[in-house]
Amino acid sequence: MRKYMAAVVQMDTQNDKEQNWKQIAVYIDEAAAKGARLVAFPEVVNILSEEPEFAETIPGPTTQLFMQKAREHGVWIHGGSISEVNPNGSRTYNTTVLINPQGEIVARYSKLHNFDMTLPDGSSVRESDRKEPGKQVTTVETELGHLGFAICYDMRFPELFRLMTLQGVQIVFLPANFTLPTGKDHWEPILRARAIENGCYIIAPNQVGMKEKFVAYGNSMVVDPWGTVIARASDKPGVILAEIDLDYLDVIRKKNPSVQNRRTDIYELKTCL
Repeated sequence: MRKYMAAVVQMDTQNDKEQNWKQIAVYIDEAAAKGARLVAFPEVVNILSEEPEFAETIPGPTTQLFMQKAREHGVWIHGGSISEVNPNGSRTYNTTVLINPQGEIVARYSKLHNFDMTLPDGSSVRESDRKEPGKQVTTVETELGHLGFAICYDMRFPELFRLMTLQGVQIVFLPANFTLPTGKDHWEPILRARAIENGCYIIAPNQVGMKEKFVAYGNSMVVDPWGTVIARASDKPGVILAEIDLDYLDVIRKKNPSVQNRRTDIYELKTCL
């Protein structure tokens, strides 16, 4: 499938799983009715809380909902991300899944990079206290193209995107719950840079609205391999559509052969798994 419509869902997820599930189902129905072959969701799609008691197994209630809706409409679904139960400890994984039109999970990825920092006043923010980082770079070859996966803070690590590109990736999913203060300055420039550097599509569904501790930036978008924003959400929940064209991607990669022009005789990028 060289050309198709992708739907990006921008959500205002809150701490009511039942209501969030209802919204997920409605958005998938809407996207399918508009002709989307792929539907992509944001980070923390089913609930905001990171408390371990709200984590799910995979398959579990949220992923089973995605699986059922994928079968119902015959569409691919990228499941944003959820807190996944960690059988080896209390820190949960931040995990996304890709589901095919038969309702099967064909790929899963857990966020690699935890946001840890020390503030000027000496206090610290440590996502690693709550989240177990993933263990591997994940890509998968499908009828939609060669797909890669990242989540939110991962976007600040260009080496991850380049590693996926070297594995053949054409489209990268980047679900997020990006804040307004950083989003207004960093969201679009980084997404466009990752697309331009690697000649790939970036599909970036974001949360929107007032959360427990911050305002989510919204501005979910799809960026094409030239770095053009070809679809952007407004400041409210909803579904946006963008055409994915892999023939166009091939043209852009020929125009901008920077991946092929790397000096691998001088430097080399490796993944250690």
